[in-house]
Amino acid sequence: MTEPRDHPFVTAVKPLVDAMGGELMDPAQATPDDVVLTWEGQDLLAVRLPQLSESLDHILAALERRHGVPLAQLDRKSKQDVVRILEARGAFSVRHGVETVAGALGVSRFTVYNYLNRENPGKNSQA
Repeated sequence: MTEPRDHPFVTAVKPLVDAMGGELMDPAQATPDDVVLTWEGQDLLAVRLPQLSESLDHILAALERRHGVPLAQLDRKSKQDVVRILEARGAFSVRHGVETVAGALGVSRFTVYNYLNRENPGKNSQA
C-alpha cells in the first residue's frame, strides 16, 4: 500500500478485516470484487474479502484459538456450542460445510446433523 499502515483509518479497520479473514491492499490493485475504502475523499485502501470456503476455515481457526485446543479435543457440550455458533454464522450454507465442520470437530456428518437438529428440533437440515 502506498499509504502508511499506521494511518488511523487503517488502524481502525484492520481488526475487522482480520476477523473476516480479508486482506488489506493498495486501492490501485483492487479488482471489481474488492471493497475500496475512502477517507476524506481519497481512496485509502482496498479490502479483498475471502471466498466463503476460506471464511469457514478462518472461523474454525478463530474458534480453535478461543478454546485453546484443537476443536476435536473439546467435550461434547463444547462441540455442540461450536456447531450452534457456526450455524449462526452461516457455516452450513457453504458447500461441504457440514463435512468441513465434522472433520474439524473429529465427529461424523451424522453427529453434526444431530447437533443441528438438537438446536432446531422442528427444522430439517439438508446435505
